[in-house]
Amino acid sequence: MNRATNPDNAIRQRGLQDLLAPPSIIFLAVLNKNMQKLITQKNNTGTRLDKFLVKEFFSYTRGEIIRNIKDGNVLVNNNKIKPSYILKENDTITINFKTVSEKLVPNKNIIFEIIHQDKDIIVINKPAGLKVHPSFAKETDTLINGILSKFSEIENVSDSSSGSMLRPGIVHRLDQDTSGIIVVARNQKSFDELKKLFQTRKIIKKYLALVIGKIQNKKGTIKKPIAKSSSYKKQTIASRKTKTKIRKAVTEYEVIQEFADFSLVEASPKTGRTHQIRIHLFSLGNPVAGDKKYRLKKITKLALPARQLLHAQKIAFELFSKKYSFETKLPEDFQKFLKTLS
Repeated sequence: MNRATNPDNAIRQRGLQDLLAPPSIIFLAVLNKNMQKLITQKNNTGTRLDKFLVKEFFSYTRGEIIRNIKDGNVLVNNNKIKPSYILKENDTITINFKTVSEKLVPNKNIIFEIIHQDKDIIVINKPAGLKVHPSFAKETDTLINGILSKFSEIENVSDSSSGSMLRPGIVHRLDQDTSGIIVVARNQKSFDELKKLFQTRKIIKKYLALVIGKIQNKKGTIKKPIAKSSSYKKQTIASRKTKTKIRKAVTEYEVIQEFADFSLVEASPKTGRTHQIRIHLFSLGNPVAGDKKYRLKKITKLALPARQLLHAQKIAFELFSKKYSFETKLPEDFQKFLKTLS
């Protein structure tokens, strides 16, 4: 989670701007630190409850809000309802968000390869299928749970503005089914510096992706902004109709090798948007082979891999006047699938 967990902050952040604009809700009362009541207005008629609360309480993720609704911590007209409940004018919503301990549990059974470690960083070759960090504290089968079992000092290394300790030391992420290099900060000083390097795009990252089909231009730069889809379930190339925040996204790519029905591509993201490489390659009509989320509706009878073949192969940066460069070979399942194409 990358948002503050105090709902009072959400109210304060609405501020003068909301007082000058037509309100989407009227706060009836703040009953205690976490509990409050509000009444919906006409312009919210027809909106899903979970999406409405994400918009109004942006200090919580949608996943957190859905869990609170299902647990009965959000009531509409004093009734327990589903996240998909469609709001009506003058609905009274009672919110009692529960504050949950976010202390993570170390798990020594998580298997991962350590490429490098020193006093400032840990560099890991993440296997495909392993989630980087938990969505809630009770989840224990992620990479960060494994890292904590070996490097307990990272427990309090985080972005102080995030209000969450669910991803200590993590300055960038990989999708669960993406393999490859991930860098973890071992202390607060290196965390802050690495975060700055990522924000200023001073870290070089290169991925290898196997895509379906042959890309028309063998080398190029994809400059297509990204936003969340209307369903919030995935990202999409932004358009004028996109309702959520639009973010600039740039990916350079080059075709390394072509096969009959696939192409091996090196991709270098210049921005760090969620699912960026997958979305950009999909937008060319060449989705990553095995990608279950960004795929063509009609695919020929190709033999496809069990997971998306996307691998974070290289990373290079300079930290505290020391130059770092790391590279990993393709994981075994990626290599085996390439051999079937040869």
